[in-house]
Amino acid sequence: MLPCAGTGSRAGTAQPKQYQPVAGAPMVRHTLAALGPVHRIASVLVVVAPGDATLRSDAAARTVVAPCGGASRAESVLNGLNHLLAHGAKPHDWVLVHDAARCLVTPALIDALIDACLPDAVGGLLALPLPDTLKAEAHGRVAATIDRSHKWLAQTPQMFRIGALQRAYAAHAASGFAGLTDEASAIEAAGAQPLLVRGSAYNIKVTYPEDFALAEAVLRSRAAPSP
Repeated sequence: MLPCAGTGSRAGTAQPKQYQPVAGAPMVRHTLAALGPVHRIASVLVVVAPGDATLRSDAAARTVVAPCGGASRAESVLNGLNHLLAHGAKPHDWVLVHDAARCLVTPALIDALIDACLPDAVGGLLALPLPDTLKAEAHGRVAATIDRSHKWLAQTPQMFRIGALQRAYAAHAASGFAGLTDEASAIEAAGAQPLLVRGSAYNIKVTYPEDFALAEAVLRSRAAPSP
């Protein structure tokens, strides 16, 4: 599933950032292109905002576009899970949720996550051990240095059973999904411990204006012919 209903306000773009051109195509197209070669993914549900006609379902590409996006990412994911269950998916089926703005993910990373999670009782997520010194802030100044041991940066995709993830999100819908910043946090709130699967430093989430130039450079380098 690809939540694709956000506005990307931090990106500084005139349009939703997922549609901002990067390396000759809207960013979300690069994300979809990385998911396409992973044949164990039966289909990709792209959750867009109601009235958004930018993308179209494509049976050949195993892509279904559903205009059921919500006011927040969590609401869009919950609506997408409900859509899957209403259209034939079973609660025990696996779902991968990926950020449309992580356009540098690779099929190899996705396959590695699937390989690690399939035998696991809970599921898990791509993540990286925190490489930098971590500071706590107060009023624009350092308040403390935090031990970075055993701390990871969460990435996507994140892979869980549809039913478990749907229940985890639904349990917090009334509170506006407070505290749920990704799928793993929802599963954690339900009392489970997701598996950490090492991701890649390239698998950035394009968030700020300068991230577009980095994504463009990486995508163009991948497309360049080998010497």
